[in-house]
Amino acid sequence: MSHNDKPNAGPYADIAPALNDYTRQVLFGQVWERTELPKRDRSLVTVATLVALYRVNELPFHVKYALQNGVTKDELIEVITHLAFYAGWPCANTAIEVVRKVFAESA
Repeated sequence: MSHNDKPNAGPYADIAPALNDYTRQVLFGQVWERTELPKRDRSLVTVATLVALYRVNELPFHVKYALQNGVTKDELIEVITHLAFYAGWPCANTAIEVVRKVFAESA
């Protein structure tokens, strides 16, 4: 059995097992589980950061995760609208297209 065949192996298990383990154990296992900030708020911060930094590869996953963590579709759109004035119109425009696809998939 390869590392990637394990349940919940993660997206990097086949090529970068250490990165996969750090992602699962440290990022999502420790950082996201800290109680000082609710997951809902962590999701808002993460989505805002990804939009502002034009990180479109990671954005779909985190939009879905934000919805699971209680962020509403309207709140996600509002974050992107707000960021258009701080991160730039191209970042917001691209994020809207990503979010549109995620919303369509989840409908």
